[in-house]
Amino acid sequence: MNLYECGAFAVTEQIPSDSHPSESDLAAVERLGVSYRRIVDQLGRVIVGQRAVVEELLVAMLAGGHALLVGVPGLAKTLMVRTLSDTLNLSFNRIQFTPDLMPADITGTEVIQEDKSTGGREFKFIPGPVFANVLLADEINRTPPKTQAALLEAMQEHQVTAGGKRHKLPDPFFVLATQNPIEQEGTYPLPEAQLDRFMFEILVNYPTEDEEFEIVRQTTITNHTVIEKVLSYEEWINLQALVRRVPVADSVIRYAMQFARLTREGPSQPDFIKKYVSWGAGPRASQFLILGAKARAILHGRPYVSIEDVQSVAAPVLRHRILTNFNAEAEGIRPDDIVKKLLALIPPDGAVDRLLPKVFKTA
Repeated sequence: MNLYECGAFAVTEQIPSDSHPSESDLAAVERLGVSYRRIVDQLGRVIVGQRAVVEELLVAMLAGGHALLVGVPGLAKTLMVRTLSDTLNLSFNRIQFTPDLMPADITGTEVIQEDKSTGGREFKFIPGPVFANVLLADEINRTPPKTQAALLEAMQEHQVTAGGKRHKLPDPFFVLATQNPIEQEGTYPLPEAQLDRFMFEILVNYPTEDEEFEIVRQTTITNHTVIEKVLSYEEWINLQALVRRVPVADSVIRYAMQFARLTREGPSQPDFIKKYVSWGAGPRASQFLILGAKARAILHGRPYVSIEDVQSVAAPVLRHRILTNFNAEAEGIRPDDIVKKLLALIPPDGAVDRLLPKVFKTA
């Protein structure tokens, strides 16, 4: 029997006995909890603060998803991703997206090579920088849509097609893209279809005063920090597979579903959604809420998913899937404000129509 608590509500849900994790899975979860603390310690030797960003990055990667990091320049986004790749023993490549970047510059291209022994010629595929475990797409919105689209197949299918042949990407494969939220001149906003491929949109905020003091102190001296590898490649692959085996109660699934469903047109749609939202989140949001909650649970050493896990991943999953309208822009309402209202509104068992009939207008 698992107890899920949220504010004044408490929900009890019986999970089937055949869904309980095995002894080996429980041991793996416990080891991951210890490894997570070591990963944070290693990153702390290079990155000051940004603990929430690190956790969200790890959750997305554990769940096998891609992440979009939004923050102004100079907040160590590139350094953070590279250091995280080192601690996880994963290969890393970085692409600086520019207006003249071509699709082949990302995926690779076929060139004619001559066989010196036979004198014959044949096409040979030269892999591009996308062939890495972790690909940092720096300022992804600075390149035209045709080049942005070159990443779609890689992100969704984990392969690229060149010369009519499919080439599998390394496993695991993550795209961690960055965007500057301020300077929009000369940029090409990502279409909704591509935004939806990113599991999380992660906000990288300015450091606090104490953190900025430490950043300045550490980066203005001679400092050669060696980062230790915390997890092996095989361990990471096994942990990704473990995420799918984490049991989750039906009530938690229904709770997570309401975040996406209430942003769409329907009889239970709240008034503030009707007023501020022009387009809501699709089913992929519900899937990512559960996968993210599972990954966060085992990251914290727990073999089950709680309501709190869903709440913690709600904002990064939903903020780029909720399209606000002119009313929201005029009143300064952001997608994160919509998510906060939903967090305060949805009861933990997801039974919105039954428990909160007065909050919604009837059809």
